[in-house]
Amino acid sequence: MHRRELLRLSFALPAILKAEKDYPRTVPEYEKPLFDLHKQFRSAVKIASIEYLRNGRSTFVRATSSDGVAGIVRTKEIEDFVPLLLNKIIPAFQGKDARDLETLVDDVYIRNYKLAGQPFWSPVAAVEQSIWDLLGRTARKPVAELMGGIVRREIPVYLSGSGRETTAEQEVDVYVRGVQETNAKAVKFKIGGRMSRNADAYPGRTKTMVELARKRLGDGVVLYADANGSYDAKVGIEVGRMLQGLGFKFFEEPCPWEEVSETKLVADALEMPVAGGEQDSSLWKFQDMVNRGVVNIVQPDLNYSGGLIRSARVARMARKAGITIVPHNTQSDSAACKMLQFAAAIPNIGPYMEFPYRSRPKPVSWYTPNFTIKDGKIKVPETTGLGVEYDPAYLKAAEIVKAT
Repeated sequence: MHRRELLRLSFALPAILKAEKDYPRTVPEYEKPLFDLHKQFRSAVKIASIEYLRNGRSTFVRATSSDGVAGIVRTKEIEDFVPLLLNKIIPAFQGKDARDLETLVDDVYIRNYKLAGQPFWSPVAAVEQSIWDLLGRTARKPVAELMGGIVRREIPVYLSGSGRETTAEQEVDVYVRGVQETNAKAVKFKIGGRMSRNADAYPGRTKTMVELARKRLGDGVVLYADANGSYDAKVGIEVGRMLQGLGFKFFEEPCPWEEVSETKLVADALEMPVAGGEQDSSLWKFQDMVNRGVVNIVQPDLNYSGGLIRSARVARMARKAGITIVPHNTQSDSAACKMLQFAAAIPNIGPYMEFPYRSRPKPVSWYTPNFTIKDGKIKVPETTGLGVEYDPAYLKAAEIVKAT
């Protein structure tokens, strides 16, 4: 570079930097903040430490403030991603003001966008949820109150957890018994063979099961079906019409989750709502699916999608489109608190939230409360944070996993 050119650039640099600073960053509608946490706390809530704990098969993330308040959450399926959690995600939150939680969640993605997907967002969710618990305990309020206010104190649930290793008759038996034990008003059956390219778990199982379910459970129980991506569009439409004729109220993941155009063909062909989104973590993709009518019910997983904030943003998109959100949920133990707090605060949830149930659970001694279904509903904890208290001795016995 010639000396004259170098001098010209050096004089121009301040103006270039000022232009970059003044140039407004365009924030997509789905990324705009939802919760003004600064208004809810008079002073900073500094995150002094974040730890990953392991006790047997149970794992947790614990966030502690500089004031000594600790928030903790039981995690879901992050053991394979611990190096990412410890080396990339925790450092992005540690030492920061918890009131900036929405910005922190956005920023950790910007710094690590090439790692996006469930392996990235599930650990982020665990950290985010532990900080929500920390904030709730600091404010002495339930998380739902911090998320805009409590709109419901009890959450009606539908029974899920259905398997494909059973016969059609055995599977219907499970849910007939489940409805009798819980008085649940809705049930979801797993149909097809799971990402099986149109193959059933065994020939004729799906048809036999759904017809028997309608006969034995009667018209008083709402029925849903989840194909876990079993079909292409042609077969998905055929199966959907069968379900529609039996009065099923939604058809979940008829096609493989990445095959969005196939799912849209099914949704366009049916009058019954098509649901999906449990595997997705891209807010852009959720917005696109809502805009194009790929699904009629959005189902982000509160863990896979990156946590409560990002799922609440999906709920906002759905609300603007006039549709409901029914988060995917496979946790019925202490981790179910996330779903309960979310459902307590979000206005446009569906009539029933997902709750796994194969048999009456035995009480667990190392946390309270044990979430139980009574008259088809679960009470939302009214205590602070996420609403779960862990036995201090149990947590003390846990290993603190360190970065290597």
